[in-house]
Amino acid sequence: MASHYRTETVFDYSWKQVVQAYWNRYPNPASQHVLTEDTISREIRDGKLYSRRILSKTNSVPKWGERFYKNTPVKIIEDSVLDPETKTLITFTRNIGFKKIMKVDEIVEYSEQKDGRTLAVRRAYISSQVFGFSRAIRAFGIERFKSNCHKAATGFNYVLQRMFPNHQHHTVAAFESSKSADHHHTTTVATLQQQQQNKTETIKKGISNSFEFIKGQANKVAQMFSVKN
Repeated sequence: MASHYRTETVFDYSWKQVVQAYWNRYPNPASQHVLTEDTISREIRDGKLYSRRILSKTNSVPKWGERFYKNTPVKIIEDSVLDPETKTLITFTRNIGFKKIMKVDEIVEYSEQKDGRTLAVRRAYISSQVFGFSRAIRAFGIERFKSNCHKAATGFNYVLQRMFPNHQHHTVAAFESSKSADHHHTTTVATLQQQQQNKTETIKKGISNSFEFIKGQANKVAQMFSVKN
């Protein structure tokens, strides 16, 4: 059984600005759980920039989780493909430690919108192989992922504002949905400055993602790097 989650965020910055900030988003006040980041490889193929990085992150766990996982740093592999022709940046991250306890595959696509802003669509697939506790671990993983999504958006905006202080801000909106083998629900996250301007735009994207779509996308990105998940 598996759980998956999706969130959309509209950044009131151009795609070019978002891409520049992406490579400089750490450190920031909202990312204290990110300890280190290192670039392993970077190359241009067919006009696209392929990068692989390794990050070290830490997160606290609930009391019941201490029997499975100690609060030690977890290594994260991040592969990314930047396409300046289509103006998209796709990232694929997965943990390479503690995978039997909780495995998290995440895909984020940053794309240019017609109004000049940038849409970030984040999808995650969370699984666990701990017999008798997998449901609780997956539920914990979903809630932790939600929290980290909020931190990521907050930290990203902090970096964008510092890098582009003269930028005219308008609206940043977010729409979130989660689906699991146990339940289905959708949640609309309040906009940071205005409530309506971006709501229609994000909701039109729908909630049509499914586990098979996420898994297929993850496999496609992994194949680009000849990596076996």
